[in-house]
Amino acid sequence: MATQTKTKIKITTVTKKELIDRIADETGEKRIAVKRIVQSFLDEVVSDLGEGKRLEFRDFGVFEVRERKARIAQNPKTLEPVKVPSKWSVKFKAGRLMRLATERLASSGGASSQIETKPDPRAAAFAQTKPNGTLRSNTGS
Repeated sequence: MATQTKTKIKITTVTKKELIDRIADETGEKRIAVKRIVQSFLDEVVSDLGEGKRLEFRDFGVFEVRERKARIAQNPKTLEPVKVPSKWSVKFKAGRLMRLATERLASSGGASSQIETKPDPRAAAFAQTKPNGTLRSNTGS
């Protein structure tokens, strides 16, 4: 009988503060200005999703609000049926560059490996590879 081995990927958390510090270092902008912009962006995302709007960021992904229908579930302890009301949740569908990055992560077996990109003339204006292998946006969008 053949056994399958799963590649264990080390999951690390990047906080908003760390992200702000990296953006400030990369752009040369003051940390407080970057913090204001990032927080404003996040506030707008939350506001728009709260209004039921769909947010599309080309090559990154799409956020949209979907209704999860009411259903009957089962309490695992008592095995009794439980009514679960309908609710709204945010769905994220990864864009092309996000899928490529996560596919490379899965195929390489870890987050520490570098991302290698194939030349794509359509993506050339959007992204370029930094020396450390991560993708960098060339546009303001």
